[in-house]
Amino acid sequence: MMIVPDVDAWVIFAKVAEHGSFSRAAEDMGVASTTVSKTITRLEQRLNTTLFHRTTRKLSLTETGRICVERATRILSDGREIESEILEEARVPRGRVRMACVTGFGIETVVPVLPAFLQAQPGVEVDLILTEDEVDVVGGGFDLALRIGPARDNSLRMSRLVSFRRRLVGAPSLLERLGEPQDLDDLARLPAVIPTSVPWGAEWEFRRAEGETMFVPMSGSYRVNHAAAVVPAAVAGIGVALLPDFFVWQELAAGRLVELLPGWSATEKSAYIVTPPGRARPARVRVLMEFLRDHFAQQSWARIGQDGKE
Repeated sequence: MMIVPDVDAWVIFAKVAEHGSFSRAAEDMGVASTTVSKTITRLEQRLNTTLFHRTTRKLSLTETGRICVERATRILSDGREIESEILEEARVPRGRVRMACVTGFGIETVVPVLPAFLQAQPGVEVDLILTEDEVDVVGGGFDLALRIGPARDNSLRMSRLVSFRRRLVGAPSLLERLGEPQDLDDLARLPAVIPTSVPWGAEWEFRRAEGETMFVPMSGSYRVNHAAAVVPAAVAGIGVALLPDFFVWQELAAGRLVELLPGWSATEKSAYIVTPPGRARPARVRVLMEFLRDHFAQQSWARIGQDGKE
């Protein structure tokens, strides 16, 4: 005889794991806390195991619970997707969009425009997670993620949102003091602001249009693990910097920074929209994606493209 899985219980388990609380999960689902508690107890008895450690102050997953949570979340995600194709959610933008975004790119380019999106779409909520980690889109319950570079998981849907240059820049005060570099060999004599969050932090790669590539070892008195912190140091003349356009375009326009050695360029980078597998995207996700595409299409520094797997 076929054993039918307790799908409702697995969905409730996924929600409890997401919220870390029986009461918050119950509130999210619109059911009584006792219903949630009884369902989890029923599931644990069925499996003859414990899924949560319970104390008066804290609820946490057991090792068995951690093993189960990703698949349970997939059950919840798949159920939502099936219903989104049928229910009004597929047509009307409303509900919460859970979005992850790499921190620096998000703070500089996405965070400033999200209020305009929320004003234009009053039925939509945005739960934004800024992180340097590559999130698990499905297991983390994300509707979409914005990341620099393509996702490693080939099962995810992915499309290029925007590309951008990285510019070699320096402050006029630094160049007046030490002189402007005439070539890449000359560049190495200048102090640099070293980003420690990237593998190329102290060795910068440059290319010519003809294809020639050179690596320049750089050093300096200031090392920092976030690109946003590089900008004020570069403007102050602490050292030259290699930064994405979206960090420095305003500084370049205002003359607080100048571009150096424009005949050489660093590798262009791209930001991608990554969403869970499957064809259905709720209207709330579609309108946010369209808003972001429209926004970046209007940016002077942006290079727009539509490659990637859909």
